[in-house]
Amino acid sequence: MDDQSDEIVAYYTDRYREDLRLAARPQARLERTRTLELLRAYLPAPPARILDVGGGPGEYARALVSLGYQVRLLDLVPAHVAQARAGHPTVDAEVADARALPEDDDSYDATLLLGPLYHLPQRADRCRALAEALRVTRPGGRVLAAAISRFAGPLDFAATGRLDDRMVEEAAMLRTDGRNDARLGFTHAYFHRVEELLDECRTAGLAELAVDGIEGPAWIAAEAAAHGPMAETVYTAALRLARVYRGEAALVAASAHLLARGTVPDRRRTPGGAGRTCGLDLR
Repeated sequence: MDDQSDEIVAYYTDRYREDLRLAARPQARLERTRTLELLRAYLPAPPARILDVGGGPGEYARALVSLGYQVRLLDLVPAHVAQARAGHPTVDAEVADARALPEDDDSYDATLLLGPLYHLPQRADRCRALAEALRVTRPGGRVLAAAISRFAGPLDFAATGRLDDRMVEEAAMLRTDGRNDARLGFTHAYFHRVEELLDECRTAGLAELAVDGIEGPAWIAAEAAAHGPMAETVYTAALRLARVYRGEAALVAASAHLLARGTVPDRRRTPGGAGRTCGLDLR
C-alpha cells in the first residue's frame, strides 16, 4: 500500500466507526435505503455472484446474502473485513486493494464499487479500480460504482448550520478541484462531478452508462429538520422525492452520493481501447 492508503486504513481503524454510520443521520438513512433499492433494481436476480469491492463492514453484502445472492467482499481495512466475517449472516471477505483485485477474469455477474472511488484522489487510480471491476465481471454483467458529489460537503454544512468562512472557501475551491481537505475531518477523498464520473467509467470500458442520485435533492431538508418536530415527515418526503428524481439530470448532482452503472461489453479489445488515458493497457 502507499502512504495515503495507510492513512485511510488508520482513519477507519482508529478514528471512525463505519459500522455505525448508515443508521445515524437522515442522509445516511436515505443512503442505505436508496442504495438497497437501487441494487435490487439493477443487479441480476439471485443467486447471481456479486463482488462487493470496498464493502466495509458488510452492511450491503449481508443484505444481499439475505436476498439469496452469492457475495464476496473485499476491503482495504482489515478491521472491516473482520466485522464482515463476524456479522450475521457471515460474509466471505478478504483484505484487498480495489486497484489490484485477487479475482479471476469474468468470474462475477456484477461488481460493486460503493466506496473505493471516493478514496482514490488520483484519476489514474480510480480508472484502474473501475477497469479491475470490469475485468472480473462477465461480459453482459454490470458494474455499479458510487461517488460523493462535488457539492455534498458544502450543502451538508449549510443544512446543519456549520457553514463558516473556511467552508465557504472550500466550496469555492471544490468547484474546480475535487480533492478533499483532510483537515476538515474526513480522510483522503475525491468528490465527483457527474460528467467526470461518467467519463471515468467510459474510459475504463463500461457501456450503457447512467448515473442516479442516491439520496435525492431533499436530503439537506431532512438534515435541517433532523432535531425538530417535523423530522420524520420531512425524511419521508425526502425519500419519496429521491425515488421520483433518481435519474433526473438536472438534480442528480444535488444528492450527497452518486451511483453510476454500466454494462461490461462483449468485446473488450478495441483498438486504442479503454484505459489508455489512465495509463492502462487492457488489450
